[in-house]
Amino acid sequence: MSSSDNKKESIVLEGINLSKTFIDGKIYVEVLRDINIKINHGEMVAVIGASGEGKSTLLHLLGALDVPSSGQVTICGQNITNSTPLQQGQLRNKYLGFIYQFHHLLPEFEVLENVCMPLLIRGMSPKLAQKKAETLLEKVGLAARIKHRIGEISGGERQRVAIARALITDPVCVLADEPTGNLDHVTAANVYELIMQLNRELGIAFLIVTHDLTLASRMHRQLALKSSQLVPM
Repeated sequence: MSSSDNKKESIVLEGINLSKTFIDGKIYVEVLRDINIKINHGEMVAVIGASGEGKSTLLHLLGALDVPSSGQVTICGQNITNSTPLQQGQLRNKYLGFIYQFHHLLPEFEVLENVCMPLLIRGMSPKLAQKKAETLLEKVGLAARIKHRIGEISGGERQRVAIARALITDPVCVLADEPTGNLDHVTAANVYELIMQLNRELGIAFLIVTHDLTLASRMHRQLALKSSQLVPM
């Protein structure tokens, strides 16, 4: 196999000529224009930018949660943009994990049940899903919290649950949108340290949107979104 083939195989997520324009009546707002981005296996990439620059929109396009006005997204070489909604859901569940600023956990369920959910959606048996979730929750330091409901744990613990939920499907890449934006400085630093530890141990790529330049500097690569364009820092 040639070195170019190896390089191609190492790309787990790619956005090609991505553009997004929102239309409100006769008003056209171009949020993203001809964005090209490649995320390699095990790579940690930070995207920074001012509020309203389109950082979350970019993550939504790369995660097939929104449709680009033009361009395409490939996950492990598969074009997800032109897939059916069912296929997109299957590809997301197989290859991607998501972490949000507001964790979007289900408050009526216990910690263990929240983490199991993606595997149950995939069709795994509850017994196997629970066993895997217990192992992962121990890894993120929450073995003693598995039976607690979401309202019974702290903000930092909730984000650790969200991280475990994002990793439970063994994704090739996790898309994180301001994952520590709702946390105090110390807790945010601990969560980022956990993310970097899991990256080293599991080899999962992370694409993280953040406004924290100090934390962004610890990623392998930093990109800035300015005037609808993505540029290296």
